[in-house]
Amino acid sequence: MSANSFGGRIQMHTFGESHGRAMGTLIDGFPAGVTIDVNEVQNFLDRRKPGTSDLVSARKEFDKLEIVSGIFEGKTLGTPICGLVYNQNARSEDYDQIKNQPRHGHAEKVWQDKFGHIDHRGGGRSSGRETLSRVIAGALCEQALKKVSPKTDVVGWVSQIGEWFCDDNITAKSSRADIDKIPARFPYRDTAFIGQKLELAKGNGESYGGVAEVLVKNPPASLGQPVFHKLKADLASAAMSLGATLGVDFAEGFASIEKPGTEFHSTQKTSQYGGIQGGISTGQTIRFRVFFKPTSSILDVAKQGRHDPCIVPRAIPVLEAMTSFILFDHWLWSKTDTI
Repeated sequence: MSANSFGGRIQMHTFGESHGRAMGTLIDGFPAGVTIDVNEVQNFLDRRKPGTSDLVSARKEFDKLEIVSGIFEGKTLGTPICGLVYNQNARSEDYDQIKNQPRHGHAEKVWQDKFGHIDHRGGGRSSGRETLSRVIAGALCEQALKKVSPKTDVVGWVSQIGEWFCDDNITAKSSRADIDKIPARFPYRDTAFIGQKLELAKGNGESYGGVAEVLVKNPPASLGQPVFHKLKADLASAAMSLGATLGVDFAEGFASIEKPGTEFHSTQKTSQYGGIQGGISTGQTIRFRVFFKPTSSILDVAKQGRHDPCIVPRAIPVLEAMTSFILFDHWLWSKTDTI
């Protein structure tokens, strides 16, 4: 299994299994001399971790970050940065049965067929817990991005859960801190409604899919490397590498195909391009959506285990982190575009 790395000028190499000793990431190519606040990285991890409310997995993990290389006296060294998080609340015995009876809708069977020998506990490496490694890398890159582009702000929220849609008027002007205060990161006009729905789903072994939406405000211009690493291609690749994703769209989305070209390409506005043209950022707001299927753990599997009735709320910080990683990676890349 060799496809555990992501990036261009910076690369993250993620490792670990859901019920192994530890999970983490090794980041290569990070510039030297960047001041890093490890507490901010920890705060990012805390936004993703399980056990934070009745609406998510009950697995109690502190996800305490340990930096073991690459940062000294608060600054990066330019050497590989390694961040570790030790698993502390695995309860591997809960998964004894699925060693020989893979769960429907999960990855155990296809991984078993492909690799022959796998760690079945908690889904092993196919578990959503793998995403904490991405958050470590993305949180570090976000701090570096703020140094070179202070006004850039990446904010995500849940815009749909099941058949319910959020109040878009709230999200357009909300900050990341504002969104985190809202149940399930879903700005719905009835703030208690979706919490009740997800708690009920959790008790009944039901699950929901949904849509995550991400805004990049004031992104640097001229990011993107045509032809194979266009900015939206890398954003879509990162999103689609997450478990349970079904698709990605940008700006006005797939509904734009219904418009004639004379309407879509109106010279009176440029927002229809979503801040990316020819695969390169324009400096305008970038907006994209990521679609997720319902959580695979349902009925008795869900009732007996510790699972999210909807994974989209906890996917938000992961998408934010991956977006910041890509933006900073492409910013570094852009420094070699011309002499």
